Amino acid sequence: MKRSLAILVTLASGLVLSAAAQTSPAPAAPAGPAKVAVIAFQAAVGQTNEFQRNFADLQKKYEPKRAQLKTMADDIDAMDKQLQAQGDKLSDAERASRAKAIEDKKKQAQRFAEDAQNDLQGEMQEVYNGVASKVYDVLAAYAQQQGFTLVVDGSTNQQQAPVVLYASPSTDITKAVIDAYNLKSGVPAPPPQPAATAPKPAPRAPAPAATH
Repeated sequence: MKRSLAILVTLASGLVLSAAAQTSPAPAAPAGPAKVAVIAFQAAVGQTNEFQRNFADLQKKYEPKRAQLKTMADDIDAMDKQLQAQGDKLSDAERASRAKAIEDKKKQAQRFAEDAQNDLQGEMQEVYNGVASKVYDVLAAYAQQQGFTLVVDGSTNQQQAPVVLYASPSTDITKAVIDAYNLKSGVPAPPPQPAATAPKPAPRAPAPAATH
């Protein structure tokens, strides 16, 4: 789930940043030396309580399609194993017919998976845009309040983002913006996920007895 979240957030991030920059008026630069801040914008959006709640809801919505796709894959696997087990006992025509049925089933499953993935990405784009545009507003307000003249997006997965070679931890406002947004949205933090149980180490074989 975390991997899919990261991939989809990356896919969605470019659109909203360019749109927000075009629609939001640029504030007047205050007099004095420049004050620069760095933010991982993708991470900021993805870590807000509202986005995590909406993403979890979207995952639940597509759970039936994932279950249906698994059923289709299991059916194909069963048909394939049956053909392999009975292949030498079937006529050429029957074997060809079953092979075609398996191939048709595979194409059907592939189309179903592609359609579901496209639908998921489309809805994910809407979820991301809805939260990211509001995070951008909170970011702009926070930057003005703190007197920042420039905020650089340090997201490592965004192709058009500037490359930040060094940034002092004091310039990173990612957590501050996340906290400000969570406070403004009023969405509670999601319940913590149970920690995975670490596998027990295998017992060591006893050392061979010394021979004299």
